[in-house]
Amino acid sequence: MGNSSRSFALASAVVLGSALLGGLLGPETTAVAASGSADDVKANLESFSRVYGAVEANFSDALSPDKAIYKGAIPGMLRTLDPHSTFFDPKDFQSLREDQRGHYYGVGMQVGPRDGKTIVIAPFGGGPAYRAGLRPGDVILEVNDKRTDNLSTSEIADLLKGPKGTKVAISVGRDGVDKPLSFTVIRDEIKRNSVEEAFWLKPGIAYMAITSFNETTSQEMDQQFEKLGEDTIKGLIIDLRGNPGGLLNEGVGVAGHFLRRNELVVSHRGRNSPEKPYFAKGSPYGESYPIVVMVNSYTASAAEIVSGALQDHDRGWIVGEITFGKGLVQTVYPLNYGTGLALTTAHYYTPSGRLIQRDYSNISFLDYFYGKHVEPSHPTDVKMTDSGRTVYGGGGITPDEKIPTPKLSKFQTDLLFRKYAFFNFSASYFGGRSAKLPAGWSPDNDVLNQFHDFLLKQKIGFTEADWTENVQWIKDQLKREMYITAFSYEASQKVAAETDPMVIQASEAMSQAKALLERSKKLMVQRLDGAAIER
Repeated sequence: MGNSSRSFALASAVVLGSALLGGLLGPETTAVAASGSADDVKANLESFSRVYGAVEANFSDALSPDKAIYKGAIPGMLRTLDPHSTFFDPKDFQSLREDQRGHYYGVGMQVGPRDGKTIVIAPFGGGPAYRAGLRPGDVILEVNDKRTDNLSTSEIADLLKGPKGTKVAISVGRDGVDKPLSFTVIRDEIKRNSVEEAFWLKPGIAYMAITSFNETTSQEMDQQFEKLGEDTIKGLIIDLRGNPGGLLNEGVGVAGHFLRRNELVVSHRGRNSPEKPYFAKGSPYGESYPIVVMVNSYTASAAEIVSGALQDHDRGWIVGEITFGKGLVQTVYPLNYGTGLALTTAHYYTPSGRLIQRDYSNISFLDYFYGKHVEPSHPTDVKMTDSGRTVYGGGGITPDEKIPTPKLSKFQTDLLFRKYAFFNFSASYFGGRSAKLPAGWSPDNDVLNQFHDFLLKQKIGFTEADWTENVQWIKDQLKREMYITAFSYEASQKVAAETDPMVIQASEAMSQAKALLERSKKLMVQRLDGAAIER
C-alpha cells in the first residue's frame, strides 16, 4: 500500500480500537478494559489491517475507505452485539446531534424523491420557505444556480442548509405554471418541534402529540400547556404513536410532569453501570386530570418509558397496540474524525420492575425492526401496578385497552401511498391559483367532482362502489392534504387528528382513565390513613 493507504489504515485502527474499548473518547466516561488481553486486541487489529489491505489491493473495483470502514467493518462488528448499538459516520453523527438539539439552520421544508425528482413535501409553518411562497409539489430544479438533475435528495437537502442569515436561490417547477419560479430564501434557525401544537379535541379534552424526545421536549410540552391553560384541562390525550424515543432525561421529564413528586419514573443498570433511578419532579396540575396515552407497535424507547411509568403508577390509561419493546439504553460516545458510537450500556426498568426489551436472539434484524410484534403467549415477567393491576414485561408495553390500527383497503392504499393521489391533486389544484382557503374550509361537491375526474385522467383504477363507500374518508384526506398548502403543515396535523378513528376511540376511553385516577387517589388516601394510624 502507498503512504496514504497506510495512513488511512492506521486511522481506521484508531477508530476501530476506540469502538472496541467502549468509547474512551466519550463524555463523562471512564476507561474500561476490553474483554480479552491487550495482546488479543492487538492481534485482532493487525488481522483486520491485513484483511483491509488485501481487499484494497485486489478488489475488482476502486475501494471507498469510508464505505469499507464506516459502513462495513464497524457496523458489522456492532451487529454481533445487539440491534441498537450503532456507529455514525461524520454526516450521520451531525444529523443525530441536530435531531437531539431540536434545531438546525436552513430554509425549513421537508423534501423527498418522487418519480426521479426531488420535490417539496411540506414547508414548515412560519419558516423561511413557507414565507417565501414555496409549496408542496414544487419540483426543485436548481439551488444557487446548481442543477439538481444528477443530485440525490440528500445532496439537495445539504445544499439548502447553511448558516443563519445567508441567502439561497431556489428554482422550482410548479404544476399549472409554464416557466420555472425563482425564490430567494434567507436561511434561519429551524426548530424541529417534538411536541406538535396541542388543541382542544372537544370541550375540556386536550390532545397533544409527542413525536420524539429531544433536548427541548419537556420545555415544548410546558409551553403547550401554558397556551392551553393546564388548570382548565378536564382530560388529556397524549399521542405517542410512531414515537421512536430519544433522550432518556426528556422522557423522564415528560412522565414526571404527571406523577407525584419523587415517584420513580424509571431505573437502569448494566454490567459496568450501577443501578440509577430517575424520579418525578411533579407539577401543580399534572395529577388533577385523567390521561389517555395512545401507543402502537412503533412506540419505542423513551416513549415506552413514559407509557410504562404512567401505567405502573395507574396514572394513565394506555390504549392502542403493544409497543415496540426497546428496553436497552445507549450511551453516545464522540470518536475521532467527527464520528460517533451509540453503544448499549444498560437495560432500563419501569417503576414496577418490568424489563420490556423484546427478545432478538433468534430473529433477523429485519424481522426485529419491521416484523409483527406479538404479545408473549406465556409471559414470565409479571409485575403489579400501584393499585394491584397485573402488567407484563419481556416484550413492550401491553395497552390497557387494545385499539388496532385501522387496515386500509386496496383503494385507500392506492390513493394514499401508491399513487399519491391526494398530494398530486392538491398540487394541481393550487398550481395556477392562490394558495388560500377560508377558515374552516372543507371539500364541497365541486371539489369532490374535480378529484373524481382527476383520478380518471390519471388512470387510477377504481369502481363507483369504491368511491361511494369512501366518500367521507376521501373528504377527510383531501382536507388534510389541502390544508398543508392553504394554511400549514401544522394545521393539517390537527385535521388529521380530529378525523382519526383511533383518536376518536381514545377520547371515548377517557371515562376509564377517570375511573383509574379516582381509584388511585382513593388508594393513596387509604395508605396515608393507614400510615397515620400506625404512628
